[in-house]
Amino acid sequence: MAVDKDKNSQILVTFPKEMVEEIEKHWHENQLKNRNEAIRDLVQKGLKDSR
Repeated sequence: MAVDKDKNSQILVTFPKEMVEEIEKHWHENQLKNRNEAIRDLVQKGLKDSR
């Protein structure tokens, strides 16, 4: 699936293995489509909480 670069930006982020395990746990517990969706969900929740 191609990324619509007019609406989205791709970034490369490196996470510690322990954090990847937590992200994957969130992914599966919340029945999200994939790891990227889990990361977006966690970032969105963090941004909302920081307001």
